Amino acid sequence: MTQLGYTLSSEEHGPTELVEYAQRAEEAGFDFVSISDHFHPWIPAQGESPFVWSTLGGIATATDEIEVGVGVTCPTMRIHPVNVAQAVATVDEMFDDRFTFGVGTGENLNEHVTGHRWPEHDVRLEMLTEAVDVMRSLWTGENTSHHGEHYTVENARLFTVPDEQPTMIASAFAPQTARWAAEHGDGLWCSGPKGTVVDEYEDAGGDGPAYSQLHICYADSEDEAIDTVHEYWPNGSLPGELGQELPTPVHFEQATEMVEREDIAESGTTTDPDPQAHIDGIETAVDAGYDHVYVHQIGPEQERALEFYEEEVLPAF
Repeated sequence: MTQLGYTLSSEEHGPTELVEYAQRAEEAGFDFVSISDHFHPWIPAQGESPFVWSTLGGIATATDEIEVGVGVTCPTMRIHPVNVAQAVATVDEMFDDRFTFGVGTGENLNEHVTGHRWPEHDVRLEMLTEAVDVMRSLWTGENTSHHGEHYTVENARLFTVPDEQPTMIASAFAPQTARWAAEHGDGLWCSGPKGTVVDEYEDAGGDGPAYSQLHICYADSEDEAIDTVHEYWPNGSLPGELGQELPTPVHFEQATEMVEREDIAESGTTTDPDPQAHIDGIETAVDAGYDHVYVHQIGPEQERALEFYEEEVLPAF
């Protein structure tokens, strides 16, 4: 059965607003919300970057039934995996089986801030593998020591731990990481309805849930929506691996000077206010193999989008 979700964009909204949007998404009938884990916004115009683990504590106490995921955390450089493991264990306890932990190899934008050199992708994947092993050892509640290539842990034990290992969904955008997700994760996390990534994941033996985020902007007209995306989320139209390599919001702002309104229209972001366009976008992701599909409303008009989905889109499913 397809689960439909809503994005809580930490890059665009403050922590109290994010808690309120989670409450509103639950009222609207969404099955889950996903919150991003960023140290920086992509561009200065987005304007926010609250600490996700504090915000999640607020969401846990403000909601009752909606499932909540963090999509996704890089537990390798900015925060040591020991500390991430403690944060995840605490939040998982607070949500009482409603929490899903997403992991990925991260972006230079967020991870360089502690002064570490940004390594190539294969090294980042090695670091993530070791970090996951450390976290899973700690989640047993047993004393853990680890002396690896990238991390050292000495006599660490978590006393607040869930009864079962937290659900960990792995982010992937290419075949290599899709295969890694099948081996090391409990599911697949992807941005956009990339069918080939799901195929690689399943061919490698992956059989967990598959998450896909869709970017939307609901407004009175398509022109207004495109203007909003161009102002607040032009980074979504940047090509190639720039999203993983650029180090600061100012660099992203400089790079997005190349993005035109026409690029927004061709980016795959749904800007048509017709409900059928949004329904079709979700069905495309479902047909590509994703059973958890969630939408990211770009810009400040969150309540309008939530009301639109509550009344015009969710009933279709």
